[in-house]
Amino acid sequence: MFDFLRAYKEYDPAAKSYLEIFFLYPGPRALFFHRIAHFLYTIRLFFIARFVADISRTVTGIEIHPGATIGKRLVIDHGVGCVIGETAEIGDDCVIFHGVTLGGVKFDKTKRHPTVGNRVLIGTGAKVLGPIKIGDDSKIGANAVVMKEVPNGSIIVAPASITLNKH
Repeated sequence: MFDFLRAYKEYDPAAKSYLEIFFLYPGPRALFFHRIAHFLYTIRLFFIARFVADISRTVTGIEIHPGATIGKRLVIDHGVGCVIGETAEIGDDCVIFHGVTLGGVKFDKTKRHPTVGNRVLIGTGAKVLGPIKIGDDSKIGANAVVMKEVPNGSIIVAPASITLNKH
């Protein structure tokens, strides 16, 4: 259940203890609150779920909608200003830096936020918008704006959001 704490310990050489990570890093606290809010959301206690998410946002500066689906061992590094929308899906072993938005471009009651694959890194200030897929093992550079599908193993850089394939 607390494998996200282990992920932070392995990721950040400055982290000295699990206690420090949980109480002093905003990312793990936001993920802890999100697990509670997401459970409440899945059993249709929408108001209470949003209330828990709002407390989390106030405490951590990270906004995760309770409807978002988040895989295992997500690391939100620094985290302040991150926004993860309701229909966003994030795979396992991803890293997201501060100021990242996984947002929508429509207001329909459909899938409107990105699906992020496994082992994806999303750099500071990047905006990933719409119901697109970010392929496994991809890297999105700082301040990139991504509104199109990203194949597995790609590197996207700003400002022009150019795709650099490793192949």
